Amino acid sequence: MTRSAFDFIEIEQDDAGVATVWMNRPPANAVDRAMYIELADLFRDPDRFIPGVKAIVLTGRGRHFCAGNDLDEFATMTPENGTERMWRVREAFFAVQECVVPVIGAVQGAALGTGLCLAVACDFMVAAKDASLGLPELTVGVMGGARHLARIAAQPIVRRMYFTGLPMRAEELAAAGGALFVCEPDQVLAEALRYATRAAGFSPTATRLAKQILNRIEWMDIRTGYEFEQGYTVRMSGHHDSKEALAAFREKRDARYRPLDPSWTMEV
Repeated sequence: MTRSAFDFIEIEQDDAGVATVWMNRPPANAVDRAMYIELADLFRDPDRFIPGVKAIVLTGRGRHFCAGNDLDEFATMTPENGTERMWRVREAFFAVQECVVPVIGAVQGAALGTGLCLAVACDFMVAAKDASLGLPELTVGVMGGARHLARIAAQPIVRRMYFTGLPMRAEELAAAGGALFVCEPDQVLAEALRYATRAAGFSPTATRLAKQILNRIEWMDIRTGYEFEQGYTVRMSGHHDSKEALAAFREKRDARYRPLDPSWTMEV
């Protein structure tokens, strides 16, 4: 099933609750202000646009995942209009990162600048081994993206990309310790969907709670973070799906989870 309420985004959803979100702004899915707004709207509230969604694969139509920002629009940025524009960019990136369901990036072709940030904002990335990943910010006179790349790569890699403007092939980045999964180019979407389908098979309530927890503990020290997780282990023990998951595992059968219970969200 394919549908979309957007100009630059297409949505396909299967019966398992897995949605494939296609960025579609030819020729290379470069992102402009309007597309940033669409990405933020969708990932901030996926239930509004994809009822029953349990996991999302983010990818790009055509040869490329996303080749970066729309450079024609960048050329019109000034100190007067730049603050609002950069806010739009941040809102899109963090909407992906903070989406209520797992998001898996399926990367082919180029993922440069904004494209790399969008891929890294996903929970994890599956990339074609020949995909080109990079931060060409200095080559076009802007800043940004280094902090996002540091989620999956060590500082020397981040700085090499930044100060040379040169991309790395996905398999090269993975070999250097980058936290991404690589595969043959013709297998990228299938691999991402395989992972997404597995994620969609768990309790929808527990999975959404886990997404909130993982976002919260990412930058905590290990003692604080683990104690935080344990608190939600205690809380979740009172939910049907917790006991059902254990029973299904022990009895070697498929679990029968209840529908999403929105009341079981993180206590702020």
